This record gives sequence, structure tokens and C-alpha cells, in this order.
Amino acid sequence: MTVVSKAVPVPELVTVKRALLSVSDKTGLTDFARALSGKGIELVSTGGTRKAIADAGIPVIDISEVTGFPEIMDGRVKTLHPKVHGGLLGIRDDADHAGAMEEHGIEGIDLLVVNLYPFEETVAAGADAATIIENIDIGGPAMIRAGAKNHAYVSVVVDPADYASVIEALEANDGQVPLDVRRKLAAKAYARTGAYDAAVSGWFTGELGNPTPDYRAFGGKLKEVMRYGENPHQKAGFYLNGDNRPGVATARQLQGKQLSYNNINDTDAAFELVAEFDPARTAAVAIIKHANPCGVAEGATLVDAYAKALACDPVSAFGGIVALNRKLDAEAATEIVKVFTEVIIAPDADEAAIEIIAAKKNLRLLLTGGLPDARAEGTFFKSVSGGMLVQSRDNGSIDDLDLKVVTKRAPSEQELADLKFAFRVAKHVKSNAIVYVKDGATVGVGAGQMSRVDSARIAARKAEDAAEAAGLSEPLTKGCVVASDAFFPFADGLLSAAEAGATAVIQPGGSMRDDEVIKAADEAGLAMVMTGMRHFRH
Repeated sequence: MTVVSKAVPVPELVTVKRALLSVSDKTGLTDFARALSGKGIELVSTGGTRKAIADAGIPVIDISEVTGFPEIMDGRVKTLHPKVHGGLLGIRDDADHAGAMEEHGIEGIDLLVVNLYPFEETVAAGADAATIIENIDIGGPAMIRAGAKNHAYVSVVVDPADYASVIEALEANDGQVPLDVRRKLAAKAYARTGAYDAAVSGWFTGELGNPTPDYRAFGGKLKEVMRYGENPHQKAGFYLNGDNRPGVATARQLQGKQLSYNNINDTDAAFELVAEFDPARTAAVAIIKHANPCGVAEGATLVDAYAKALACDPVSAFGGIVALNRKLDAEAATEIVKVFTEVIIAPDADEAAIEIIAAKKNLRLLLTGGLPDARAEGTFFKSVSGGMLVQSRDNGSIDDLDLKVVTKRAPSEQELADLKFAFRVAKHVKSNAIVYVKDGATVGVGAGQMSRVDSARIAARKAEDAAEAAGLSEPLTKGCVVASDAFFPFADGLLSAAEAGATAVIQPGGSMRDDEVIKAADEAGLAMVMTGMRHFRH
């Protein structure tokens, strides 16, 4: 049913005579309440909010005095009442509405101050299901939506950060709030309830294990406005979704200028990659440029791993992102700052390392407090024209796969270790991906090509360039292993890798020409392992 508007004129200014305050986050509450009361505004409040205001010596009316009904069911029912919602929804200049308000003793609420139960924080803290459900706010969203709908007469504040601007508006307009302010507050109010509902529905979706619910909602809170997006003509913002997964969104930035859109994207890619390597087993470093790795390596120490990673493609590493899986130490920091680097991200850093980094004023240092779990479930979404694609996180791990040797020759122990390393890296390289690895380090990476053969050739060419830069007689791809993120549709890509010097191959398999590819591997004397799992990354 379509509801037809009565076309009542919207006032430019609305005098605030009465305010209802009911907040979970009490940041700045008493100062705000005192300022409102000082302007002669009557305050009505609920539960803990009312107590905080009263304890500060500020006059306040309990909501039960307005409704004539006590709070019941542990506070679940306190504002769901006609005298509250009538006061929020009543159109003051409509004769019928005004008559109903007078008949039923409903006084208007001109200012609504509500922030919601901390549902997102409760989930992030790992609370049990009963506690999480109890932190689903009902009355708050209902009031916010009611007041925001009637923003012609009601100002709705959902964020303590807006308290100051509301007071400024009241002072500048003799106790009245302008329409443009009310509209902005209403827009923010609906965005807040939308993000809140998205968090609730997302939690239920996860609990039910349903990857494709009939309706899907995503929401977030602005962390910062970016100077621009991928390019200067694009607008962008960085939003938090409440997930406490260690990474760029939750990291503490110790120094350096604001991260750009591309910095955040690349840093996320770098840290997710390096998290594939268990810090209890080995130190690992990933150097990323344009969301693709240009060098990844393991080592006994971070400085060893960094030197090996840098050797893979020192040209591309210039201006890149460096991610580490262990606490940054002074030795590694000393080497990293020798090359122009945009961002360093690590679980932690010692004081000596922090002092070394501090000498590079524009170098951003991000500390996350931990590594993300590479096996954890999660959700990714991507917008397309008219909709969005949603999928689960690629949390497949080489350690969990049943590897099958399909050639006459099995890989040696060292080859197998390098094959597993290469496949971990290939998971984080844009498709089509080819990764050459030797002795726990990438020695050539081919990314994002339309042809797998081109990726193999580009990776080999980069290895040749790196060898020339290092003064080596031959590229490190001689005697290396190679990983492919997806199957070889023809033998040509495999043979290109063999020409580059690869002696063993890891790939998912599953092509209708697998037999042809296996035969070519046998003829070339290669060992080949199939994983049964593909890692496309677009």
C-alpha cells in the first residue's frame, strides 16, 4: 500500500523544547545534557542514562513518568509506547495529528539522543550467543527510525561526535535547529540503523552457516575520509565493519602520513599473504606492489627473509609495502629503510626498530598486535552493475590438502618444501599466476596475465633481470620449483616453466588435458604434484 503525503509544509527552523536521551555510550553525555538543560530544554531519559544525568545534578524526568508505565522485562520494554512514538512521529502542523496528540496527552519530542546497545563490540569480544542476542537493541532503532522519518520536526542524534554541532546550531539560532541540520542528522541516523541491522543479520547468517541468504546487508562506520580513491578524480572513504581480525583496519599507526586508498589495499594484501607463514616455525617477509607480491621469503631471521624477498625483484620493491610475520627488530628495520618503502606492517616492533623507522618521517609503521588466521572463515563482496557478488574468504591451506604425485618422479624433500611455499604465495597473486621458488624464496612472479604462458615468461624474465642486477651468471630460476594458481590447460605453460629452469611443479589439476600435461612433465624429467584446489584471485 502506498501512503500519500498530506503535503504539510516543512518548517525551516524547529524550536527544541523537549529532548529524550537514552544512550549506551555515555561519552560526553553529562556535558551535553547540562548544555541542553541550560537552554531551558526539558530532559526525559531512561535507566542508566537518567541516573547518570541525575547524578550530575541535572534535572531529568524518568521515562516512566511520561508513559505511566514502568520499565519491565529487564529494560526490554521501556520506550515502546504511544506517548514516546507519538511524540516522535506526530506532525505538529497537521490538524489530525495535533488533535490526536492533545486527546491522548502526548507531548512532542523535538530532540532524540540515542546510541545503540554495543552489539558489534559484543560480537567482536567473542561473547556467547545469549549475551550477543541480549545486546540486540529494539527500542533504540525503533525510536531512531521514527524520529528520523519525522525530521521535519525532530532532530535525531546517534553519535556523541555530533553533540557539539547540535549545541552550536541551537546557540546560532536561538534554541532552534535548522532543516539542513535535521536532514543531515536523519541521514546519519538511518545509516546507523542500517549498519546495525547489517551486523545483526550478518551474525545470524554466520550462526546458521548459510552462505547465500535471501537478503544480504553490509554496513560500516567511517574511519577516515581518503584524499582520493585509486586515482585523484575518485572519491573514497575507509570504513570499519566491526571485525576484529588483525590487519590494516585494526592496526595502530605509529608514524607517517595518512594512508592512501592504494596503501590500504596493498597493505591488506601484504599482511594477509605473510599470515600464511607460521611465525613459530619461520620468519617470513612479503613485499607487495599494486596488491601483488614482488618478493616473498622465509628465513631464520627477519633480516634474512627480507634480503631474500628483496632479491626477487628489487626494482618493483621500490615504493612497496613490507609485511612481516614476526616482531620487527632493529636488524631488519635497518635493512628495510635502505629502500624507499611506503608502509611496514608487523604484529609488533621493538623500541630500537621503532627509533630506526622514526628517522623516515613519511614511512608508515603499522602494528597489529597479531596475525590474521589464514584458515578463518570470512566474507568478501564486490560490486557489479546492478548488484554485488558475495563469496566466502579463500581460506584453503596447502597444509590441509591431499597432495598427489602424478609424475614418474616424485619431488625431493627440498622440492616439496618449496612447492608448498610457492603454492601459499600463488594463492595471493592475481590470476593468471605463476610463482617460481627456490630455497624458501620467490625468484620470479608472473601475475594478472590473460595467458598462463605469458605469466610464466614474465616471471622468468623478471628473474633474469634480478640476476643481472645482482651480478649473477644465471637467474635463480635454474633448479627452482614452480606453482600455478590453476591448472595448465595446455602443456605450453608447463614447458615455459621448464625452460626457465623449474624442476618440479605444483598445480591444482582438473584440466581435460591433464594426461597431456603429465606426459610433458615426464618427458622433461619434472616432478609434478596436484593439489585438487584452485586459487583464482581477480
